[in-house]
Amino acid sequence: MTIEKRREREIEEMKELILSAAGDIIASEGFDKLSIRKIAKKIEYSPSIIYHYFKDKEEILNNLMQRGYKKIVSAVSSVKIEDGSPEERLMQMTKNYIRVALSMQDEFMAAQLNQSKLALKHTSSLFEGASKEKPALSALCQCLQEMYRGKAIDENIIELTAQMIVVSTLGLIFKLIIEKDIGDEQRERLIDFYSNEIILRIANSNTFN
Repeated sequence: MTIEKRREREIEEMKELILSAAGDIIASEGFDKLSIRKIAKKIEYSPSIIYHYFKDKEEILNNLMQRGYKKIVSAVSSVKIEDGSPEERLMQMTKNYIRVALSMQDEFMAAQLNQSKLALKHTSSLFEGASKEKPALSALCQCLQEMYRGKAIDENIIELTAQMIVVSTLGLIFKLIIEKDIGDEQRERLIDFYSNEIILRIANSNTFN
C-alpha cells in the first residue's frame, strides 16, 4: 500500500470514528445536545483535531443525515420483483422501509422528531412537489403510477397518496419503537398486515369512483 493510499484510509477511518461518536451522542441525548467538545471527549481527541476533518458541527450532522437517508432510499428503491405486480413491489417497499428504520431506531427517531432546519432538510416530505426532490418518495410515486396505469388520476393526487402512505408508515414505526414489549411474532404480524392490507387500501382508494 502506498503512503498516499494509507493516508486516505486513515482519513476515512478518523471520519468514521467522529461520525460514529456523533451518532451515539445524538441517539442518547438528541440533536440539540451534540457539540464538537462532546465528540472530542468521547473519542479522546482535542476539538481541534475534529475541525481538521469537518468544517463544523453542521457538516457532521449533514453527513449523518445523508447516511441515514441513503439507507432509506436504498431500501425503497432497490425493490425489484421479477414478473411481479406494482402492488407486490409496493408491499415489499413498505416492509423494507419499516425494517431499515427499526434497524437504526435511535438514529431514526432522533432525526424524525427534530425540528431544526438541517434535520427537516432531509426528513421533510409533505410539501407540494416533494416527490420531485425526495428519491424515496419519487420511487413510491412511480410505483403508484404503475398501479393506476390506464386510470385518469391527477399527479397531485398520486403525490398526496404517497405522502399519506409515508405519514401512516411513520406512525407504525414510532409505535413499534416505543412499544418494545409486544414480542417479535406480533411485530411481524403487524408489519405484514400493514404492508399487505392497509397500504393497498390507501393506494387503491383512488380507484374507487
